[in-house]
Amino acid sequence: MLNVANAERSEQADHAALITLVETIEALSATRTIEEVAAVVRSAARRMSGADGVCFVLRDGDQCWYLDEDAIGPMWKGQRFPMSACISGWAMLHGQTVVVPDIYADDRIPHDAYRPTFVKSLVMTPVRPKDPIAAIGAYWAVGQTPSPDTVIRLEAMARATAAAIENARLYASLNEALERRTFLLRELDHRVKNTLASVQSIARQTLRAAPTPADFAESFESRLMGLSRAHELLTRQAWGRTDLRDVLEAALQPFGGLADPRFTARGPAIALTAETAVALHMTLHELMVNAAKHGALTSASGQVTVVWRIEEVEGDGEGNGDAGPSLVLEWVERGGPPVFVPKRQGFGTKLLERGVARDLGGEARLTYQPKGLSYALRAPLSDRIAAATAPRALA
Repeated sequence: MLNVANAERSEQADHAALITLVETIEALSATRTIEEVAAVVRSAARRMSGADGVCFVLRDGDQCWYLDEDAIGPMWKGQRFPMSACISGWAMLHGQTVVVPDIYADDRIPHDAYRPTFVKSLVMTPVRPKDPIAAIGAYWAVGQTPSPDTVIRLEAMARATAAAIENARLYASLNEALERRTFLLRELDHRVKNTLASVQSIARQTLRAAPTPADFAESFESRLMGLSRAHELLTRQAWGRTDLRDVLEAALQPFGGLADPRFTARGPAIALTAETAVALHMTLHELMVNAAKHGALTSASGQVTVVWRIEEVEGDGEGNGDAGPSLVLEWVERGGPPVFVPKRQGFGTKLLERGVARDLGGEARLTYQPKGLSYALRAPLSDRIAAATAPRALA
C-alpha cells in the first residue's frame, strides 16, 4: 500500500509539474519585455522543480547578468560576473545543462560567491543550447541530485524561454521602429512647414523688390533652386551636421564649383546644424548670383576668394560685447567692373546684411569699393556652429 501511495503522489507531482510547464509556456507567450519573461520563469521554474531558489541569468557580452531571482534567501540579483568565473557562464559557453549535487565538490563553482548563500546543489540550464542567450539556475538548500525528469522540465522551459526572449526583443524593436516612424513624421512635418515658410518669405520679399514680373520670375526661380540644392546636400548628410566647405561647394556648384580657377576657398572644418547650413547656403547663393550678374565673375579676369577662420573675441570689460570664439567668414571679389553703392536695397542685400547674422546672433557687413565687393560675417560659436577640428592657420 505504501508503494502505491508513493506512486500516486509521484504521479500527482508529475502531473502538477506538467500543468505548470504548460501554464508557463502560455504565460511566456503573452510577455512583451525581458523583465516580464524573467518574472514568469523565476517563479514557474521554482514551482515546477521544487527548488529553494531560481535565478534568471542573461548573457551580457562577456558577463553573466543575474537579472532576477525567486528564492528563500538573497543570492545575486542585479549583479554581473565574468562568463569565465560563473557556472551560468560555463553552461552558456558550452551550451550544456550542468547538474551539481555538491557545489563544494565542483571546481567550476566560485565557492566564495556561494558561501554567503543557502545553496548546496544546483542545476544550470542554458537558454537555447546553440548560441545561448540566457540561463536558468535552480538551487537547493540540501545537497541532492535532482531527478532526470526535473532536468528535462527545466530544459523544456528553457526552450520556451528562448522563444519568449526573441519575441520580447522583436516587440521592443518594433516599438522602437514605430516610435522612430512617429518621430520622423513629426520631423518631416516640421521641415515641410519650415520650407513652406521659407518659400513664402522668399516669394514675398522677391516680389516686393522686383521691378517687373520677368525679374521676379528669374530671381524667385534662382532662389528656389538654391534652396533645393541646400536640401539635397542636407539629405545626403541625413539632415545632420554639415561641413561649411560642403555648403560652399553646393552654393557654387551651378557656377562651376570650387574646381573653377576663379574661386579660392580655405578655412578650417566647421560643423553646421541643418538650419544654419540652409541659411548660410542661401547667403552664399545670393553673393554668387550677384557676382555672376554684376560683380567679379562678369570679367574673364575676375576672382572670388572665400576664407573663414576662428577668432577669439574679447569683451570691452564693461559688459559690452561677449568674449569667446567666433566664426569669421569673408567673401572678397576682385578683377571685376568698378563697384558702387546701390541706390536702393533689394531682398538680396537685406538677406546678406540681416538674415543669417540675425539668426546666428552675429553681425554682417557689405563693403562696396571700386576694386570689388566684400562681405564679412561674424557669428559666435554655439550649438549651431562648431569647430569640427582645431583651427588651423590660413595661408
